[in-house]
Amino acid sequence: MPSGDWTRYRIMHGSNDFKPIVGIKRETVNLWEQRTPLTPRHVRELVHSGVRVLVQPSNRRCYSSQEFEEVGAVMQEDLSPATVIFGVKRPVDLRPEDLLPDKTYCFFSHTTKAQPSNMTLLDTLLERRIRLLDYEHMVDDDKKRLVAFGRFAGIAGTIDILHGLGMRLLALGHTTPFLNIGLAHNYRRAFDAQQAFRSVGYDIALGWMPDSLGPMIFVIHGDGNVSEGAQLMLEYLPIKWITVEQLQETAENGDKRTIYACVVSVGHYMEHVDGKPFVLEEYFAEPQKYESRFIEKVAPYMSVLINATYWDKRVARILTRSNVKSLMRIKPNVKGSYLDEACPTLPQRLIAICDISADPGGSVEFTDEVTTIEEPFVVYDPQTDKTSKKMAGPGILMCSIDNMPAQLPMEASEYFGDALSPYISDIIKSNAKTPFSAYNAHSEVKNAFVTSNGALTPRFEYITELRKKQTAALSSSDIQPSKQILVLGAGFVVPSLLRYLTRNNYKNITVVSNIQHELDVIAAKFPEIKHRKLNVLEDHKELGALMEEHDLVISMIPWKFHPVVAELCIKHKRNLLTASYCTPVLKEMEPKFQEAGITAFMEIGLDPGIDHLLTKECVDEVHKQGGKIVSYRSFTGGLPAPEDSDNPLRYKFSWSPEAAMSTVKNGAKYLENGKIVEIPADGSLMTKAVPMNICPGFNFEGYPNRDSTKYISQYGLNGCQTIIRGTLRYRGFSDAVRLLLSLGLLDAEPHSLFKPGSDKLVWRELICQKLDLPKSLKGEDLRAALLKKFSGDEMKYECLRDLGLLSEDEVKQTGTPLSSISEILSRKLSYGSSERDLIVMSHELVIDWPERRQRETRKVNLVVYGDADGGKAGMAMSRTVGIPAAIAARMLLEGRVVEKGIVLPLQPYIYKPIIEELKDEGIEARETSIFTQIP
Repeated sequence: MPSGDWTRYRIMHGSNDFKPIVGIKRETVNLWEQRTPLTPRHVRELVHSGVRVLVQPSNRRCYSSQEFEEVGAVMQEDLSPATVIFGVKRPVDLRPEDLLPDKTYCFFSHTTKAQPSNMTLLDTLLERRIRLLDYEHMVDDDKKRLVAFGRFAGIAGTIDILHGLGMRLLALGHTTPFLNIGLAHNYRRAFDAQQAFRSVGYDIALGWMPDSLGPMIFVIHGDGNVSEGAQLMLEYLPIKWITVEQLQETAENGDKRTIYACVVSVGHYMEHVDGKPFVLEEYFAEPQKYESRFIEKVAPYMSVLINATYWDKRVARILTRSNVKSLMRIKPNVKGSYLDEACPTLPQRLIAICDISADPGGSVEFTDEVTTIEEPFVVYDPQTDKTSKKMAGPGILMCSIDNMPAQLPMEASEYFGDALSPYISDIIKSNAKTPFSAYNAHSEVKNAFVTSNGALTPRFEYITELRKKQTAALSSSDIQPSKQILVLGAGFVVPSLLRYLTRNNYKNITVVSNIQHELDVIAAKFPEIKHRKLNVLEDHKELGALMEEHDLVISMIPWKFHPVVAELCIKHKRNLLTASYCTPVLKEMEPKFQEAGITAFMEIGLDPGIDHLLTKECVDEVHKQGGKIVSYRSFTGGLPAPEDSDNPLRYKFSWSPEAAMSTVKNGAKYLENGKIVEIPADGSLMTKAVPMNICPGFNFEGYPNRDSTKYISQYGLNGCQTIIRGTLRYRGFSDAVRLLLSLGLLDAEPHSLFKPGSDKLVWRELICQKLDLPKSLKGEDLRAALLKKFSGDEMKYECLRDLGLLSEDEVKQTGTPLSSISEILSRKLSYGSSERDLIVMSHELVIDWPERRQRETRKVNLVVYGDADGGKAGMAMSRTVGIPAAIAARMLLEGRVVEKGIVLPLQPYIYKPIIEELKDEGIEARETSIFTQIP
């Protein structure tokens, strides 16, 4: 291994014209990434060795530009002159300026296990002929990593979990010295945190821990660099290190003036499935031959778990959603009751987990998503499989920040740069434009290069095969393909649903519809899935047999038929998902869903659906930060794009006109300025339409929709003075609808004029009859008579004319005025092949921040345009209904939603991942705020 003495590795330039220039890139992966691979001290050594160093400016970096300039570095944005560019993490974007072609780069890439999320990065590296050194693969002869931040991950993680432990214990009724420990980023260096630990340890040793807690036992899972960092910090407490064999005795008889800690490795709890002795080499080669006994041997005795080891998918988990429930019944060996209001005991021994591995679904299965430095903690309740951001309540405190070392950026950077320094002279000799075989460097360096000259280097050629295997494994895994999905309906939303599911390797899908041409479209677009013509409302026996063959039923038929489907799902014990509202009828069925042991996931489309997700994300965040919401207004509209809105309704139909137009006669109920306002279900809703200042260029109007007051409890809006949910339309819609209402054309009751077999009428004659005009009137005579009836209102005449209601087309005798006019609206106002639709959703929240004496008006706007060339699957309405439903379906199938009964997307563990996936699908809201003084 090369020495760390810089003088022995000065860069010599002989006849070779290549002169290395070092670049240090700006870190962009997240806002907390303040580290740098080389500090000014390391740069000084490079400059003294004759190397030019270019540094991209960054005010976020833990060292200032001035500090780099003072040691001879050149601060400049353009790194193209550099031959070797150092970073810590991959760039967040892959623009040409973020990864320059024909350069040598050094950073943690997370590509060498063919991680799917980083394969685009790998392809970009290959395409741009970049020579990449991945620090993770700089190892010695014993495969020990030479350059890493792991030690500081352990240090920062331990600081954070002790801070969280103090807060969690306080929420459970116990004041402890741990409250005096801050989060890791509150300390400039680890030394400062160690002094805080020393002070806390002094208080513990004096006996200031409550008797009600029992012995405090820390378990550190792992024995690598991360574990070493955690052990280092715990040494500053009154620590006693114990073995796995001593855990039970300590849990029963330990001293409150001592903190106990046990380092646990796989050999302590992994057992061979055939009862053979544990062999470490065999375990690493074939871990599937071993099963975990962590839940029996270790878990019952630990107060805090620090998970400090990497997890391989082949390895049995140490804690699962299922087995952790047993730990909720294990209580400390102390007198008293956790129900005592004044001096409670702990509800269970296991209080906190710091999952430094930050691997969602990894060795700690219920680490569903990583936490952040801004929001480091959640409380996971194994009984409900839900997480909460509140410190109080049942469960286990969880901390799983995926960039722990970034909290101690200066010290971590110094440590990392010192470890890297002995190898820099070899690294900067790399010329990415020359063959990799000609590159002469020590093995510790050369073996860490992953790509070069547009190809994988020999040591990493296995990635190509691994990618193929992972793709094949994904399509044939025991999770996804074994799941059978039954989709009821084949309308305009279904193609988006299917496109998402098939893209995510769910191919065992059967689509059922009684409309053959819709099935033909599905068959043409998705030849890999099955389809079947079936009347869901009549063929119950056949539908039930189909349900028996499938794991999940997704109902995309009209909402009024969902109770029929729900009854069959209950009978055949199959989970149900629908994008539609949970109606009172369905709500009454909840005990049946629960008794059948099934999940009925509802209201996960656009509205309802995305509106819930965005609202709850905002409301929960405000409540967590101590804000008070005084007004909530939410309006959503599915509309034609402005250029396609030139018709009297300023509207087009992507679904049933009859269903859409029936809603204009609904009633509404809302809260405004502290008073309940009710609108009867008689068509007067259209009189409440008012101009809206939402995206002003669109010229919207809006009117209330359904019962907004029920969201007071659903969203947690108690104390809110205004709560209105409504519908957006282009201005002019309500005027046209009021005209149709006045003519009785939107009545859903049977009418003699529309009765099958009655006298034939054309639309012109029908309008004349409705207005007591002679049926013989035509042309200009008709126009003049209508204008007289309408008091000269040209708009009303043009409305009837342009909707085809003054035409010679025969009125279809469908039984009701609404269904008859829906037929002509369907012909006149359906989307053309080159037209696109538009979704606009806007939430406005007025929030008071008492501590700051500020009032915030926050707007969360979502605007999604359809793709005119994308067919039904490209429509904005189709995508914003179908994709959320598909994501939720995937969560159900993967066991991420296990609650029985009716489930709505109102919990963070549901809405957060869906919001993030929607962003990946191009469905992302924009948020703006204006602050004023509280009046």
